Amino acid sequence: MTPSMKQIDLPALLPLRAVLVSTLLLFLLPAICNAEDTPFRIQFITNYKTFQFKAQEELLKENKDILPGEIRSLIDDAMSDDISIGQRMFLLDAANAMANGYQHYHGGGKKLLRKIHKLISNELEKEKQRNAELMKWKKEERFLGNFVMKTHEKEMEQQGLAPVIYPHWVHRIWFECKVCHQEIFIMKRWRNEISQEKILAGKQCGVCHDGNTAFGADEKDKCDLCHLAGRPGSERLHKADAVDHQHIKEVAKRLGAEWNIDKLPDGRIPVDRFGFIDWLTLKRDGIFKPVESLNGDFHQEVRDNQILFESKSKVNNVLFSHNVHSSWIRCTSCHPEVFSKDLKNNVKMIRMSKGQYCGHCHGKVSFTFADCKRCHSQEKGVRFEGALMHVGKPRKKRKRKDS
Repeated sequence: MTPSMKQIDLPALLPLRAVLVSTLLLFLLPAICNAEDTPFRIQFITNYKTFQFKAQEELLKENKDILPGEIRSLIDDAMSDDISIGQRMFLLDAANAMANGYQHYHGGGKKLLRKIHKLISNELEKEKQRNAELMKWKKEERFLGNFVMKTHEKEMEQQGLAPVIYPHWVHRIWFECKVCHQEIFIMKRWRNEISQEKILAGKQCGVCHDGNTAFGADEKDKCDLCHLAGRPGSERLHKADAVDHQHIKEVAKRLGAEWNIDKLPDGRIPVDRFGFIDWLTLKRDGIFKPVESLNGDFHQEVRDNQILFESKSKVNNVLFSHNVHSSWIRCTSCHPEVFSKDLKNNVKMIRMSKGQYCGHCHGKVSFTFADCKRCHSQEKGVRFEGALMHVGKPRKKRKRKDS
């Protein structure tokens, strides 16, 4: 690299080093091109991404007349509404390098540089605010299954209310999952369109928060019991050591459930090695017994078969227990929307991590995939009497190319 090129690129890149870290993956992609791309831009972007400094120097020297238009075109494309923050910052950074070159070789880039620096500064501030908003409720959602309901955040702010923390884990102590899903709530976030109007009409949360089963949603002095996100007192809903066991026990007794504090090991909720509540231990040790239904004529439907999933990697196989799962949820929670009723579901870890199949619950309200051995616990080559075999979908045969 020549001394002149050091003057062009390095000062421009240093302030953006933090941003470029997040966009390095773009180097693996083709040049970011739009319909208006020119041979000059394509060559400039190629040189820029592959660190061809000498070729870039010659390109900038030879194209004085078109540089202002090329820089403005990059800026316009960078500020398009339909690209990601990573793409935007990459294009702005490329425009910055191009304008530095224009200024260095031809003395005409100061005004454009000021514009680009202002845009970069604005975008960094926007991204900072976006990240702050994403992290704002992270501690409230640290308990697996907790989520902050902020769809109507502006309306709540106008009434002086904080967003609602919905503590899934507390309700799960008092009620089996099947009590609410699927009859009251669809078991998928953002699908229910929860609103105060529906709740006050006796739907959604209002099914229980009616002033009888639980405090009424229309009781004005009780608003802060739910609208608690970011407020003092929210710790009891997302911090294990702040859990009010006595309150949970009293409510459980009133509902017909059980919360046996005396059976808690060391007086604390048992957790797995990742710090998430170990629900199977809670049930196995009789620490809790949730209500199975809000209706007196409820009939428990439990399936008792097992399905063996053979792992295609080095990890152990998975023996899926229908009994364990159907004791928590209704069959309709999984079938047929999540799993078809045959044994040909194309279950893969990559799909589960995106919320499909087992990922419909695991990682959201049940233990995460990081705890591999919770599922992959069955030795390979061992057959299980009566277990069904998961066959999956047959792989498509690749066509052989003629040599």
